[in-house]
Amino acid sequence: MSEPKNTPAKVSPLRPIPNFIFASRWLQLPLYVGLIAAQGVYVFHFLVELLHLIEAAFGSQTALQALITSIGYKTSAPIVTLNETVIMLVVLALIDVVMISNLLIMVIVGGYETFVSRMNLEGHRDQPEWLSHVNASVLKVKLATAIIGISSIHLLKTFINADNYTDRVLIAQTAIHITFLLSALAIAYTDKLMSGSGSQKH
Repeated sequence: MSEPKNTPAKVSPLRPIPNFIFASRWLQLPLYVGLIAAQGVYVFHFLVELLHLIEAAFGSQTALQALITSIGYKTSAPIVTLNETVIMLVVLALIDVVMISNLLIMVIVGGYETFVSRMNLEGHRDQPEWLSHVNASVLKVKLATAIIGISSIHLLKTFINADNYTDRVLIAQTAIHITFLLSALAIAYTDKLMSGSGSQKH
């Protein structure tokens, strides 16, 4: 005797008003497209800074001055060659661009998947590992962690170039970084409590 096949339950169509409200999620699409454009600007900025660094390494004074201006490095002695401090500040600036770019990808891909529409990446070889279990809570924690990383890079750049900043600026940036850190811990702890209470109900 053959077993009865499980037929998928029919989904009743939404009424006009709920359907209209639900379709409004597509208004977020231009926002994500705008972030993709911003990603392109960051890529262009990264390539320009990298080109200046390579040219300065080969002795270009124009590229060296462009790097010094972009990183805001000041010293009493004139800089005629690429030194370790300038290289470090430029590399940190490039890392900063990469981390912000990673943050943009998390917002674009994770936000679209969570709030707009499924991308159906299951089984795709390039599917991000974190996207398989992403939701609004997980996305908030990951964004907070990424912001802490970006803030750490900014703080390190400031400390390396500390002679060009006042004590007030150094203290303010340190306090802001600690605030980001405490906020991320609070978000993660709150998410843990909510996940625990949700699992207990089941």
